[in-house]
Parts: sequence; C-alpha cells; structure tokens
Amino acid sequence: MSIGLNIENKLREAFTPVHLEVADESHMHSGGANAESHFKVVLVTTKFSGERLINRHRAVNKILADELMNHIHALALHTYTQGEWEQLGESRRSPNCLGGSKIAAN
Repeated sequence: MSIGLNIENKLREAFTPVHLEVADESHMHSGGANAESHFKVVLVTTKFSGERLINRHRAVNKILADELMNHIHALALHTYTQGEWEQLGESRRSPNCLGGSKIAAN
C-alpha cells in the first residue's frame, strides 16, 4: 500500500472527516515524484471543535507517528472544524486557470 493511501486510511479511521485531502507533494522536492516523502493534508472534522491548532496537529502527528518516524520527511497540515471550513467558502478553492500557456499580445 502506498504511504499516501496509508495516511488517508489512518486519518479516516481516527477522525471520521467531513473532508479529507492527502496530496503527495514529493515531486516539488529533491526526492522526486515517486519518493512519497512530502505530503499535504487538509483535514476537516467535528472532532476538532474547541481544540487549539497545536492540539489538532498533535492529534494528527500521534496517529501518523510511524509514518513521520520512518517514511516521510515533511507533512503540511491544514486542520479545520466543519464551521471553519464552511466559513472559508470559495477562498479555499484553487483559482481558475487563466490560460497560462497563452501569451497575451501587448
């Protein structure tokens, strides 16, 4: 099983998320695309209600202790309650592509 899938499974089981994204960002680092060494996690769960950011991160790190100790180099965490996630609304989405491959005539 891939490390990314393992991360996703563990987080789903532990947090019953409303929304979960696990992105392998290894291709942006020196390890290369197949390194499975750098991950970004967006985790939205009601279990974070009333929890400070540091406690949310500690909870995730505890669940992923083996991966952090033995497999991955970096883990970017974006942790939200359902209310915080909904409040972000459209700002949480990636911007639409404006056709970067097309050069505008000046």
